Amino acid sequence: MSQLLLNHLTRECAAVGEFLELLDQEASAMTQGNFACLPGLTERKAQLADQIALFSRQREIELVKLGYTADRNGAEAAANAGGKLLQDTWNKLLTRAALAHEHNYRNGVMIHTHLDFTRQAISFLHAGGQPLYGANGAHHTGSNSGNSLALG
Repeated sequence: MSQLLLNHLTRECAAVGEFLELLDQEASAMTQGNFACLPGLTERKAQLADQIALFSRQREIELVKLGYTADRNGAEAAANAGGKLLQDTWNKLLTRAALAHEHNYRNGVMIHTHLDFTRQAISFLHAGGQPLYGANGAHHTGSNSGNSLALG
């Protein structure tokens, strides 16, 4: 078993696990309407994605050094030849990667649903062709009368 390959897989697996946690935090924030924290989560996700890509490249380089192809088939072959610990770590990485894909898709659907709702709300507000409130703060009700927001 290649200890260096195991180290690369372990770090990659940990980073994907952390990415999963961020995806769950993102989903929770959207569900609770806490949109202010999304930019920070997005930034951290981008950093982790870069880190995962680096670990993946390191794994691929090590696979080639060991005589395997730098793809999934090569990783499978190396894991099978490397013993139970290497196999378990590889399988854990595959499981986490599949979950990350599913959770990222779920979050994307949530984001697009929210954007569609926002667009529909804006379209509804602009449907009459007149602004909802005038420059004086008066609410337009379809006629020229209205109550000024400043007056209460």
